Amino acid sequence: MFTTRLISGIVLVILAFFVVGAGGNLLFAVTALISLVGLFELYRVLKIEKTSLAAIGYGAAIYYYILLWMGWEKYVTLMAIGALMLLMAVYVFTFPKYKTEQITAAFFGVFYVAMMLSYLYQVRRMPDGKYLVWLIFLSSWGCDTCAYCVGMLIGKHKLAPVVSPKKSVEGAIGGVAGSAILGLVYAAALGGNMAEVGNPMLACALACAIAAVISQVGDLAASAIKRNHDVKDYGHLIPGHGGILDRFDSMIFTAPAIYFAITFLR
Repeated sequence: MFTTRLISGIVLVILAFFVVGAGGNLLFAVTALISLVGLFELYRVLKIEKTSLAAIGYGAAIYYYILLWMGWEKYVTLMAIGALMLLMAVYVFTFPKYKTEQITAAFFGVFYVAMMLSYLYQVRRMPDGKYLVWLIFLSSWGCDTCAYCVGMLIGKHKLAPVVSPKKSVEGAIGGVAGSAILGLVYAAALGGNMAEVGNPMLACALACAIAAVISQVGDLAASAIKRNHDVKDYGHLIPGHGGILDRFDSMIFTAPAIYFAITFLR
């Protein structure tokens, strides 16, 4: 199991370097595809993946990415209202086939997976995006690694014992501190190339620290959803890691966090 997980992790890192480094059309297409697969995984856990509600959710996600591609982000609110109207129409005209919770879940999934993950692409296309985009990975995967190491060494106080019994407060603090240090080191090495960021070392360190806090919320949120529905993994697409949402659960939160942190800190 460890060997499988290690090999899969190495392959993921190599693919990330290639796809994110290339950016542009390739990153957009991969992000959209990952979003749709992740949305399917979420809907499957919620047991609506083959319903008309899910079809509306998939359609809304695709429409959102079309708007993003065309630069028509000002119509996203219209898309959201339209999707909600369609979901409510299905709810009313098929009543009592679907529960209120299912309508809510279908609408929630579009924002939770498709929209939030799209910020991976949006950070990449920012000024200096080819450097800033890696802060998403540093604050996500870096936080996971640092939190695990610190938690194993000195972790005593449980962070969220019901949702994730192994996570500790000490580990969480270590994850945030470790991410900030990684951001600082990263900016020290490459900050000179960031023409649009006034103080790269401060901005990257703070952005990674902020994103690391939010990253852990994202990780716990994904775990809470699985516990609510008595599933171990969202899927089996990535050997040793589970599904897309099992691997990208924290990144769903760190991508928009880095985008807005850099926007205000630059």
